[in-house]
Order: sequence, then C-alpha cells, then structure tokens
Amino acid sequence: MNNPLTARLNRIIRFSNVDGPGNRMAIFFQECNFNCRYCHNPETINLCGDCGKCILSCPVGALEKRDNKVIWNENRCIDCDNCIKSCERDSSPKTKLVTTDDIIQEIKKVKPFIKGITVSGGESSLRYEFLVELFTKVKENWKELTCFVDTNGGVDFQEKRFENFVKLTDAFMLDIKAWDNQEHLKLTDKDSYEVIKNLNYLKRIGKLFEVRTVIVPTILNNFQIVDEVSKIIGETDIRYKLIKYRPFGVREIYREMLSSPTKEEMERLEEIALKNGVKDIVII
Repeated sequence: MNNPLTARLNRIIRFSNVDGPGNRMAIFFQECNFNCRYCHNPETINLCGDCGKCILSCPVGALEKRDNKVIWNENRCIDCDNCIKSCERDSSPKTKLVTTDDIIQEIKKVKPFIKGITVSGGESSLRYEFLVELFTKVKENWKELTCFVDTNGGVDFQEKRFENFVKLTDAFMLDIKAWDNQEHLKLTDKDSYEVIKNLNYLKRIGKLFEVRTVIVPTILNNFQIVDEVSKIIGETDIRYKLIKYRPFGVREIYREMLSSPTKEEMERLEEIALKNGVKDIVII
C-alpha cells in the first residue's frame, strides 16, 4: 500500500469572507518560495529547523524535543506566539503534518455553512500533488463546493506537471507584487517573469478570479504595476484588489524601509484601474 500524501499545515480558518466568493474555509500551508519584505505572516515562509530555541520561550511547556524533532502540544498551547517571536528562521513549531483525509474531516464539520475552500500559505502551489488529491475528494463528496487557490504565481502553471492541478482548481487569486523585474527581485528574492506569465495564462483560460497588489510607495512603482495589470484584466469580470500596506506582522528589520500610501495615492491608483476598464475594484 502506498503511503498517503502529506503536507505541512500552518492553520485553518473555518470561516472567511475575504478569501474568495462567499463564506469559505481558508487552509494555510507552511513554506513559501518567496521572501517578501512586507510579508504579514513571515512565520509561514520556512519549515522548522528543529533547533529547539523556541522551547525555552514557551511559558506552558507546550513544546518539547523528541528524536531531534520539536514537537508541539496543541492542547497545552495558549497561543502566546512566543515561539514564533523567538524563531530566527521565519518559521513556526505550531504546524501539523496532515493527510487529505484529515482536511476532508475538517471540511465536514462546516460544510453546510461554506461555499467552498481556499488554499493559501506560505505558497499552496508548492503542494500541488497534495492539492490534486484534496480537490478530487472535495468534488467527489460535495459537487457544490468550489476549490480556490491563493498564489504568488511563482511557478509555471503551464508546465505539464501542473495540468491536473489547474484543471481541478475552480479559480485562482493571484498576487502581483511588482511589475519591474528588478523591483520584484528586491522585494521577493525572485523574478517576476513566471508571475506575469501566469497572469496572462490564467486570464486566457478563464480561471483568474482576483488579482491583488499591496501598495508600498517607498520601494515600488505602484502606478506602473496598477497600470500594467489593469490593462490586462480590464473589460473582464476579474476583480482587482488594491491593498494598502500596513506594518502589522511585518518583520522588524523591514518596517523602517516601508511606508503606507496616502488616501490620495490610493484614489489615483483606483482611477488608473478604472480608466483601463477594470470593472470590480476593491480598496482595503
């Protein structure tokens, strides 16, 4: 018998109305292929290195080391997040290795109250094989539930290995963090080429529900980003969400170099998107 597929889960939010249409279960996986300077949940970027430093920070003994692995006792945990604050590798010991059946059981608990599930991260597409199995089971059990993917677009979804993943995904929500490649490299440590390629591809196949851009005046040419994106998605039903940068959760070493846009800047960006034919703009 083959071993079941597993994935490292960071957390599940049972009810969310900001992760796609309707009330949805949002499922956050651990590990990301980007290292965004403004990341609001940097504890999801890397896998735990089992150094054990976090154990000393826990006031209730919810962490221990066993067989050279840091083990988290969820029942004892009081969610003080001291362990995350003490971590030096942008990770968290508060994760679980789960199977698709584990997640199906969680969906069963709330199924009457949700329109679907949205997988996020970290970067959920890094677990595409796991998601193919999960989405298949969701559709076998509940044809009315939709499966959405929240992604940074950092892998090429046109590659053959992603064919079933894209086919089973009802819609994608894509982050466009920067347009200029050098800006994207400085912000994320990764090129923008695959992201822009995915923007055009997902639009072309009719699977792009939403594009999101975090507006950060100090390090990004936000007017270029919004102009270029809105030219592509204008005159469609694709939503464009413009997100005002806020320092909540951002790593302290990056906070000083980042600032929030003014209301006037956000209004000017909205005007650009409207001029280029975007019908659905959300400012948050």
